[in-house]
Amino acid sequence: MAIAGRTGHVASFDTLTGAIHRELQLGETCRDVVFLQDHSFYAVAQQKYAFIYDRDGVEIHKLKAHISPSRLDFLPYYWLLASVGSAGYLKYQDTSTGQLVAEHCTALGACSVLTQNPHNAVLYLGHQNGCVTLWMPNLPHPVVKVRAYLGPVSSISVDPSEGGRYMATSGKDGSVKVWDCRNWKGAVREWNLRSGGKGDAEVEWSQKGVLAVGSGGSVNVYTSPSIKTPHTSSSQPPLYLTHPLPSTSHRPITSLHFAPFQDVLTIGHAQGTSSILVPGAGGGGMDTSEGLDLYEGVKGCREREIQPDMIALDSEFVGSLAPPSKLTTDTTGGSGSSRATEILFSRLPRAERLRVSGKADLTEEVYSDAESLEGDKNGSGGPKRKEDREEREKRKMHRKGKSMKRYLRKQRKNIIDPAAVSEIGVFLLRPSLDHWPTYLPFLQVAIRAKLEKQKA
Repeated sequence: MAIAGRTGHVASFDTLTGAIHRELQLGETCRDVVFLQDHSFYAVAQQKYAFIYDRDGVEIHKLKAHISPSRLDFLPYYWLLASVGSAGYLKYQDTSTGQLVAEHCTALGACSVLTQNPHNAVLYLGHQNGCVTLWMPNLPHPVVKVRAYLGPVSSISVDPSEGGRYMATSGKDGSVKVWDCRNWKGAVREWNLRSGGKGDAEVEWSQKGVLAVGSGGSVNVYTSPSIKTPHTSSSQPPLYLTHPLPSTSHRPITSLHFAPFQDVLTIGHAQGTSSILVPGAGGGGMDTSEGLDLYEGVKGCREREIQPDMIALDSEFVGSLAPPSKLTTDTTGGSGSSRATEILFSRLPRAERLRVSGKADLTEEVYSDAESLEGDKNGSGGPKRKEDREEREKRKMHRKGKSMKRYLRKQRKNIIDPAAVSEIGVFLLRPSLDHWPTYLPFLQVAIRAKLEKQKA
């Protein structure tokens, strides 16, 4: 469930466990909030634009086309986000491509009432002049226009239990009407609110056709068939249950919403939210194939979404065994070695890569170029199959390490050991410093001769 407050407080949490997903303080007026295709994303109608956030509260998109939206709604089977605002424009935004699909001018002024028929995705708008209009994205004009009240319309709800046949509306005059959407010949039943008819009233249908009406400081619940039976008088239908708010500080009631597949009614008021039990309100036929699993975990949510990698010409590959890893592979099959060695796939010869990937022609024997040349030298016309491993390693190491040997040979030229000094002792019997430059060339020649003698 997601909530949005007038002061900019937005939060989403799990109603079953009570765990809060994320809590935001946006610092501006938030008029409405609605989930998109699942609980991972939700849209918020803020003061100037509509914004889309993820589950962690990170801003994903800023919808500048939706200016000053007052109500939002999402069509799950079409991935369309609909909004209506103070400018009186109804806009459809495709959340899969980001394109603005349609933009209709209602020509009836500011609008703050929006709901949908879950069976045909038709949007219902309630206007300030008392009219209720039905809209589709492919028509620039309303398909149905009904004058429901003499004053403004405060709330609209469509019954999902009977294919969207009935609609409930409430007006500023404190009256509630139930309409038959098949003929539009007038209200099936009409009655005035128990609270005296002052202020806004909220109406909401449940999955089983239970109607909740909230006004003033109480919530009244009615059941079928009493509210759907034609009645000429304006008497109130029999109550199923009523729930008064604990104190006047909780007034007024701002919203009502039935939890899907649960007998729980959530009430939004001035002090936050409250939940009450309404037996028999929630539906029991949960269709998990449509993503309506209340007990779905993280793994189930991840597997329900189809990734782009799953698109293939052969649809039967789903569920088959994965091919062997190509990072390292065993080369015992083609090299003829007695021991298995793990080599990176990128460093294998082309013939080995083809064999590992399953593209090699196994009917032909493939030999490397080195083996073919060795076979030509032996005169056999083919590879030398019984070559000793040590000889091959020795041939690979032939003429290796020449740079190190050259470096050591140069270093040995400057070494003066005791044997070399004894050979030139006859020239250095306590020479004076004045004669040292004279003996230096003879010393170098003697040392070089000694080193050459040792090398020989």
